[in-house]
Amino acid sequence: MALEPAITDLELLKDRLEVACLLAWREGAVRSARYDRNELTIWVDRTSLREACLTLKKDPQLQYNMLSDVTCVDWYPNEPRFEVVYQLFSALNKRYLRLKVKLSGGDASVDSLVPIWPGANFFEREVFDLFGVRFDEHPNLTRIMMPENWEGHPLRKDYPVEGYR
Repeated sequence: MALEPAITDLELLKDRLEVACLLAWREGAVRSARYDRNELTIWVDRTSLREACLTLKKDPQLQYNMLSDVTCVDWYPNEPRFEVVYQLFSALNKRYLRLKVKLSGGDASVDSLVPIWPGANFFEREVFDLFGVRFDEHPNLTRIMMPENWEGHPLRKDYPVEGYR
């Protein structure tokens, strides 16, 4: 059975509630979107991330009331280098939504989502520890897996295989 091709044209995705909600809130915040294999991914501007999440959480039809995961992808040597990935869940609708934010290697920072979902605390600390992405206004942005005196961030693609010596 052949897979249907992914839909990447934002115009074709405007009828999706999540995309329509964010476009109605602030059109410039949505960079792009993709619907593939029954999964919706929306790329948002880094400066609009926190407000976009609040919008998705408070919308009466959507109610994305849970942040189930935060992770990161390092696209080194490409720029923007990092892509921070947020997996949201709506218990009301029993649906997932993936939000992504692209960050340059020279300024890998984005607003923390701890004020919206306190459970983001440990996810953000893990991404900080392993990738070096900073989360602005995080209440305790310290290492969570590696020792405090560890040099570098081991999941970056330019990190030496045997570590720094």
